[in-house]
Amino acid sequence: MGLITTAGFAGFGFVVTAVLVNAVYIRARLPFPVSAAGLEEVTDAFANVGEALKRPSVLAPVGWLCLTVFAAGLTAALWDRGSDSSAWALVGLAGVLMQNVAFVCVEALRFGMASAAAHDRGSTAGLWGLSNVLFGFNQSFLAMAVLGFTLAGVGAEFIPVWHAWLGYVSAALLFVSAMASPYNANGASRLAPIGLIGWLGWATWIVAYSITLIYR
Repeated sequence: MGLITTAGFAGFGFVVTAVLVNAVYIRARLPFPVSAAGLEEVTDAFANVGEALKRPSVLAPVGWLCLTVFAAGLTAALWDRGSDSSAWALVGLAGVLMQNVAFVCVEALRFGMASAAAHDRGSTAGLWGLSNVLFGFNQSFLAMAVLGFTLAGVGAEFIPVWHAWLGYVSAALLFVSAMASPYNANGASRLAPIGLIGWLGWATWIVAYSITLIYR
């Protein structure tokens, strides 16, 4: 099986892993960044999380690997289809790599907050604020990835019009949500639904691109 076909299956793997990780976090009742939970509630949740914090983090590297393979295969598929498509594909690849780095930090901060909540509750506030803003800014990298690969796909006539518009709208929603990040340090965000819709659009966009990679 070649890289491009493997990348298609990796795209599905990323989406499935992301859904599973989020489901485990919800079941463990851990507050998500920009979830509008109060600081005391957040601190109590992380102080009492125990071993439940470790379980979803075991799966997180699988998601990052799948997403990187997906982006690499998509870049390869679009590379020889014109200079503009190649350049935009590089923008998309850069966005994926940067979001992986940013989300590694977000994931690691959860352990920092759990330790702080258990031993020095006062420091949880700073870590929570950092996690919220970093999580929000990370959406700009997602927007970069979606926009770059969408423009590359359009230029190469690789994707249909509906898929392109899904990419444009998702990228716009993610970028708007990212711009609001400095105002969300305390965890409360009226624009959180915009970011969520943008993320769901991005996940659907990946599934659609994955099908294209498998059957092209």
